[in-house]
Amino acid sequence: MSFEIGEITGDYEIVSVLGSGGMGKVYKVRNTLSDRFDAMKVLLPDLTASSELADRFLREIKVQARLNHPNIVSLYTALRVNNQLLMIMELVEGHNLDQEIHRGSILYQDAEGYLIQVLSALDYAHKNGVVHRDIKPANIILMPSGQVKLMDFGIARVSADRSLTKTGIALGTLFYMSPEQIHGERPDARSDIYSLGVTFYEVLTGKKPINGDSDFSIMSAHLLHVPLNPAELNPTVPPALAEVILKALAKSADERFQTAEEFLAAVIEAKRNPKKAFHLHDEVLPPPPPIPAPGKTRHMVWIAATAVFLLAGLGIAKFSGNRGSSSPPPAASQQSSAAAASAVAIQPVPAPAPVDDKFKPAATRLPAQSAAI
Repeated sequence: MSFEIGEITGDYEIVSVLGSGGMGKVYKVRNTLSDRFDAMKVLLPDLTASSELADRFLREIKVQARLNHPNIVSLYTALRVNNQLLMIMELVEGHNLDQEIHRGSILYQDAEGYLIQVLSALDYAHKNGVVHRDIKPANIILMPSGQVKLMDFGIARVSADRSLTKTGIALGTLFYMSPEQIHGERPDARSDIYSLGVTFYEVLTGKKPINGDSDFSIMSAHLLHVPLNPAELNPTVPPALAEVILKALAKSADERFQTAEEFLAAVIEAKRNPKKAFHLHDEVLPPPPPIPAPGKTRHMVWIAATAVFLLAGLGIAKFSGNRGSSSPPPAASQQSSAAAASAVAIQPVPAPAPVDDKFKPAATRLPAQSAAI
């Protein structure tokens, strides 16, 4: 079904077209009873005959209805008009994160604020058994107030529902898909974590961590290519935040953050200590050898000095044997041995420099112009 501007369907007047996606079209509508402006989502006209897509649209309605979070676009109601399913949703004024990326560089402080809000939404969704499966910049809305909204649960999966997941079929947007999605495996919350890592790598650097000129090359890159540290592309990105993003991009789901809550805690810690390198991706090194206790210091110096004198004595004996004489060693050799002995000392270990955990967030940069999404 296609609607014209000014047309009234049910209790809603069509005001304008907000956008169109792979499955549906979204209109700005006015409720003729309350005068409130909402968003109305419908299936595209040429897809209404597809029973599979109709079932998926109905599932989106049911998934969206069970989620109530300040960082997730709200579903108000759903209805049928002339056998056409309609979703009436919260109207979010603003623009999406993809548009913000193309406007120019984003301050890392702003990116951290966006990431924290999206992770709060994902943590809530995952704890309610919902995996989004299509996290990408276009599905994250930035409002003029600074609030972030996660939207489009069209291919979301409910943990108890296997109806839309088939082995060997990958669902999602290729640039942001996790390796397990490419393999056609059943994705879980860690798949959303990977996609969010790809998204915010792009936010921080202006470049996708995974690229290619064909579907095959993009999929291969997800499986094999290790992205550069984002701080190498954008030196303003703090080491702590860069490490957090790289951990989210681990190829193996077992090496990523295991929950959105864990990811969120790491981002908050990186915000608190932006210069601290967590080395979340580095190999674990063995601990350094223990430093001798203060009471043993003199004993260690005595042993070291004795060893030096013994070595010096062996050298003197060898020197005398070669000369065939029992005369005492030259004065220069005695001075050298004494200097070697006096050089043995235990240097004090300097105290570690204090960590500056102060963080001064930059002023929130509001968009100069907003558009209804």
